[in-house]
Amino acid sequence: MQPQPHLIPAAPGGSIVDPPSTLDLLRRADALNRRWADATAGQILADVLTRDFAGRIALVSSFGADAAVLLHLAAQIDRHVPVLFLDTGKHFLETLTYRDILVGRFGFTDARSLEPDPADLAREDPNGDLWARLPNRCCALRKVVPLEKALQDFDAWITGRKRYQNAERAGLPFAEVSDGRLKINPLANWSEAEINQAFKDFKLPRHPLFDEGYASIGCAPCTRRILDGEDSRAGRWAGTEKTECGIHLGFDGAGI
Repeated sequence: MQPQPHLIPAAPGGSIVDPPSTLDLLRRADALNRRWADATAGQILADVLTRDFAGRIALVSSFGADAAVLLHLAAQIDRHVPVLFLDTGKHFLETLTYRDILVGRFGFTDARSLEPDPADLAREDPNGDLWARLPNRCCALRKVVPLEKALQDFDAWITGRKRYQNAERAGLPFAEVSDGRLKINPLANWSEAEINQAFKDFKLPRHPLFDEGYASIGCAPCTRRILDGEDSRAGRWAGTEKTECGIHLGFDGAGI
């Protein structure tokens, strides 16, 4: 079922109320962060899925190493929430299989695969090697642009990011502002030990590559196993300064 776009209410006299300003969104994010100071991930998800953004929020999942935990928690509250997966055409086959397993297990009714525009790929990546030449542009075409288009119908979206994953995410809040909408991070304060315990407690299947040393799993050409002592995202774009695909840098920050 496709979500109905959020209609901006008409003001008295028939004029249309402007969308919330960045300042308004920042104030709302601050209020949510204060409300959720001692909240559990389940409480945060219940708030956004059934109250604050009911029918106007999507969950974006990579179906990577830790994805099952957030998906499990969300499914306990609303199996009809749109689940968006960026199908870049460069994923491990194991990731695509894992996606299908989890969607079926949790019973999500609106799982969507977002693909890059074929015309964009034909123009800028005809040989499929853009990832090696211009990795930021590859991520932009295959992830940032498709997600930005898909999020037009939503006021907020949910991510599975966590503070422990790397230094750049150490100060991650539960709610933040990105490109005119709110971004919700229910697992922000979870530790790696808590994630591992959740897999045991909920009897969740691990990504097929997890036990082979892949702690964070993205596109196959840009992902490797991590080494002893490395943080969980060290295997992404190893040997480069790149640490994010771009969807968490904002539409402008991704260089589009």
